Amino acid sequence: MRSYSLLAPAKINLYLEILGDHVTGGDDSRPSGFHEMVMVLQSVSLSDRLHVRASGTDAIRVHCTHPQVPDDASNLAYRAAALMCKQFPDCFARYGGVDITIEKQIPVGAGLAGGSSNAAAVLVGLDLLWELGLTRDELQELGAVLGSDVPFCIAGGTALATGRGEQLDTLPALTNLSVVLAKYRSLSVSTAWAYTTYRQWFGDSYLRRGGDLEQRRQQVHASPMMAAIAQRDNSKIGQRLRNDLEKVVLPAHPQVLQLREAFQRFNPIGTMMSGSGPTVFALVESQAQAEALQDKVREAIANPDLELWIAKFNPSGIQIVK
Repeated sequence: MRSYSLLAPAKINLYLEILGDHVTGGDDSRPSGFHEMVMVLQSVSLSDRLHVRASGTDAIRVHCTHPQVPDDASNLAYRAAALMCKQFPDCFARYGGVDITIEKQIPVGAGLAGGSSNAAAVLVGLDLLWELGLTRDELQELGAVLGSDVPFCIAGGTALATGRGEQLDTLPALTNLSVVLAKYRSLSVSTAWAYTTYRQWFGDSYLRRGGDLEQRRQQVHASPMMAAIAQRDNSKIGQRLRNDLEKVVLPAHPQVLQLREAFQRFNPIGTMMSGSGPTVFALVESQAQAEALQDKVREAIANPDLELWIAKFNPSGIQIVK
């Protein structure tokens, strides 16, 4: 049976600003349940490896040795395969079902889009396996059905994400930065809880429909972070890091705050929580600096539950393994 192996990189947020409630388009505009976001997303080299193989049956089967990764329809990789079977029934009838094996390296429930990246890899893998010849835009349109991060995970690199996160504009590639990531193994943060709590605490400050929201979008497009990336000014990139969800996650999870403060003591270019957490990252300019910072944080927090990783900024998303 034919198969493809793919690398699915993790994602960090260099910038995450919540503008207000996202609304559906058209005359019957109404809240969609999502938030209107402005984010700068960055792929990093910490990656899962997926194997997508035609099974010769009519089943979708997911295999992963990680105990927290489900093997049923709650897994985004499974849902990605099911979506492709639904969208391309003739190919499903011709080629049959698929076996998806996930070699997990990205921590689960970490705010690093591991599940979204796995789903993106399945979309790319089935496109190849079924010889569909889909464009990147077509794959991203399918990915948006599965989740807001999936379209970015397909293309990867450095991107500005707006809307609920699915509208992407490519930014100049950042290839001269390394990152140290840290997460307590036993700690997870619910993304739904983080956004719901943020709405409860700060909903009164949300921008409303109309000109004020559009004006704010334009202001953000010209934000200092955009300028810092265009100039590839690492120092300014570190200074402009922003994550609005820290306002609710850090008070509720003091371990995450402690980790962020530990990084900060050793003067990286910048440090911040990624996404809804609980992973914290710190930016440095070289592998040697990353290794030194990793050692210092491990020494400062002598907790066996703490895991650390070193990665580089990745210029692309899903990659086929030769």
